[in-house]
Amino acid sequence: MATLISLPILAVLVIAQSAVVSRVTLLQGSADLILLVLVAWALQPRVQNALIWAAVGGLLISFPTALPPGVALIGYMAATTLALVLRRRVWQVPVLAMLVAIILGTLITQGLAWISLRFIGVPLPFLQSFYLVLLPSLLLNLLLAVPIYILAGDLAGWLQPQEIEI
Repeated sequence: MATLISLPILAVLVIAQSAVVSRVTLLQGSADLILLVLVAWALQPRVQNALIWAAVGGLLISFPTALPPGVALIGYMAATTLALVLRRRVWQVPVLAMLVAIILGTLITQGLAWISLRFIGVPLPFLQSFYLVLLPSLLLNLLLAVPIYILAGDLAGWLQPQEIEI
């Protein structure tokens, strides 16, 4: 059930990302709603299909972006895998794991985007990209991390309820 519902949920989030969230900028950076949801979903204790959600999210976000195909998929898969590793290692404090995963996930996805754009010939100075895009995006992602984590926990409880033994 949770795997099937990932397509409409992530499709709506991609639309919200491209229509609304990308317009709310700090300097030149904007929040990455898909990254936030994927990491928050991966950190939920009962979730088994986080990598499937990451693959679906990476494929869906590849359509409206100017990045080469597969870059978003690789970035989201890496960030989700990192979140799964953190879930196993830092299980006592899931909000801390969320913040660490968001910091590293933003660095991974933005770094891959910068490298791929440089590779295809877009002249992006590193320091300007770092100060005007990466750091503001990181700040916006961190501001939205805890509310998204709470909403993902509610969604995980609804889609994958805990079994009660009688």
